[in-house]
Amino acid sequence: MLFVFIYTTASSKEEAQKITRHLLKKKLIACANIFPITSVYEWKGKIRDQGEVAMILKTLKTKSAAVKKEIEQIHSYDVPCIAEIDVKVNDAYARWIHELVR
Repeated sequence: MLFVFIYTTASSKEEAQKITRHLLKKKLIACANIFPITSVYEWKGKIRDQGEVAMILKTLKTKSAAVKKEIEQIHSYDVPCIAEIDVKVNDAYARWIHELVR
């Protein structure tokens, strides 16, 4: 079974928690890491430097498309970053994720 981490960002801790809880209730992720970051980027011709909140969402490869679709539907950004990273996990963790994600 293949596992992935989905990396995405949000405008606030509250939005990150909202997205995470939404995905957990739908059984699309097993858990998430949420942490503050500083992002520097260009948007509409201006350089931006602002705080954001990053999330690493842990799930099965077979659920990644559904996770991405849900994020796109509820995210406040016009263009959210949603990156998928294939990972190898230890056996006990793999069983735990598989039990939670359906």
